[in-house]
Amino acid sequence: MPPIRTRNKRKPPPDGFDDIEDTLLEFENKMKDAENAPHDGKRRNEVLWPIFQISHQRSRYIYDMYLKEGISRDLYDWLLKNKYADPLLIAKWKKQGYEKLCCLKCIQTKETNFGSTCICRVPKARMTGGNAVECVNCGCHGCASSD
Repeated sequence: MPPIRTRNKRKPPPDGFDDIEDTLLEFENKMKDAENAPHDGKRRNEVLWPIFQISHQRSRYIYDMYLKEGISRDLYDWLLKNKYADPLLIAKWKKQGYEKLCCLKCIQTKETNFGSTCICRVPKARMTGGNAVECVNCGCHGCASSD
C-alpha cells in the first residue's frame, strides 16, 4: 500500500518579510482592482496591460530590494518560490541589453508577424518620425536598455 500523501504546509516566510509585507499587499490590491476593472470599449490586449504593468512593478520592487541588500537571499528565494515575483523576467534583467525589459512577451519572436521582437524594444533614438510607440502586448512605451 502506498504511503498517504498529505499536503505540504507552506513554510513561514523568512525574517524580513514583515518589512515588505505592506508593499506587497498594496501590489496585491492593485492587481485585484486591475482584474476587476471594467473593460468596456477596450481592445482585447488593452485589458491585460494594467496586469502586466503591476506584475512588472512588483517583480522590479523585489529585485531592487535584493540588489540594495534590503532583503536577504533566503527571503528573495522564498518570494520567487511563492510567486511574488516573476523569476524568468528577473533572469532576463540580469543579462546585458535586457535591464529594462517590460515583459517576456516582447522578446518572443514567434508571436510577431515578421519574426522579430516587439517595437518597444527599438531604442527611441533609432525611431523615425518621433511618434509615441505603444506596445500591443503590454502597453509599454519603450523598454530598450539604451534609452
